[in-house]
Amino acid sequence: MPEPAIEIRDLVKEYAAQGDAPAKLALNGVSFDVPEGGVFGLLGPNGAGKSTLINIMAGLVMKSGGTIRIWGHDIDRDHRNAKMCIGIVPQEIVFDPFFTPFEVLENQSGMYGVAKALRRSEELLRAVHLADKRDAYSRSLSGGMKRRLLIAKAMVHSPPVLVLDEPTAGVDVELRRQLWELVGELNAEGVTVVLTTHYLEEAEQLCDRIAIINHGELIANQPTRELVGMAREKIVRVTVDKDLAVPPMEPAFVKAEVIDPRTLEVTYDRDASSAGQVLALVQQHGYAIEDVTTREADLEDVFVQLTSSANRVA
Repeated sequence: MPEPAIEIRDLVKEYAAQGDAPAKLALNGVSFDVPEGGVFGLLGPNGAGKSTLINIMAGLVMKSGGTIRIWGHDIDRDHRNAKMCIGIVPQEIVFDPFFTPFEVLENQSGMYGVAKALRRSEELLRAVHLADKRDAYSRSLSGGMKRRLLIAKAMVHSPPVLVLDEPTAGVDVELRRQLWELVGELNAEGVTVVLTTHYLEEAEQLCDRIAIINHGELIANQPTRELVGMAREKIVRVTVDKDLAVPPMEPAFVKAEVIDPRTLEVTYDRDASSAGQVLALVQQHGYAIEDVTTREADLEDVFVQLTSSANRVA
C-alpha cells in the first residue's frame, strides 16, 4: 500500500482561556489519512475545527498534541520538507494588490527558494487562464480571476498536495464551475486535493472520500458512495385528488407535511418501510393518488443525520 498523502494521528488543539472566555478544545484526538492521488473532502459545521486543522498543516497554528505527516514528512521534525509538499489556498484573498499576477507568482517562488531557472510563473498563469492578465495590477482582477491566481500561487513550488479552504464561498455558479474544472485538471495531473466546502452537492460530485468533523471530533471518514448509502430516510412526494387540511400521520412516517393544498411530502425509514407501503397508508386516509415522485438520499441527508446525532450525544 502506498503511503498516504497526509497522515493525521491523535491531533489535539486547545486554545487557552482568555479573559472571560473559557479554554476551548478545537480538535480532540482527530485521526485520519488522506489517500494519495484523490480528491478528499473535509466537511463540518461552522466552528467544527476544519480551519484549525488546515492552519496547523500550514504552520499558522501550533497543535497541542498528536502528529501530522505530509507526503511522509513530519511537520515538527521535518518542517521544511513538509511545507514544500503542500500548497494552501485560503478563504481570504491574500496578495499585494499593487503587484501584477506575474510578480505575485515570482515573489511567492522566491519565498519558497525556487531558483529562477525552475520557476513556473508563465506556465501557471496559462494553466489558470490568466496569461492575458500577466502585467495587470492584481487589484484590477475580477473575483474569479483572484481566486484562480490564489490557486496558482499555492502551486509555485509544485507541491504534490493542494488544500482548498472554502474556495467557492460567495462565488457565482459559473465561477464555481470554472474553479472545479481547474481543480479537476490539477488532480488529473497527479495532485492530491483536499477541500472544505459548505456546498454538499459539490463535495458529493467531486470527492472520492469524505471526512466529517463536528465539535472537534471525527464522526465519519468513508468513501463518498458508502457515506451517501448510510442515509436511511427517503422522501415521497404525493399529489392527491383533494385538498389536505392536515397531513395524515402514521407510525411508519418519520415526517409528513403539506407542501401545497394537494401535495403531501412523506419522509420514511427505508429500512422499515417501502414506498408502496407509504402510498397504501395515504390511500387509507381517503385520498386518491394522482402523481408520485421520490427522492433518494444524498450527502446533505447524511451530513444532517450524523451531525444531529453527534450534537445529541454532546
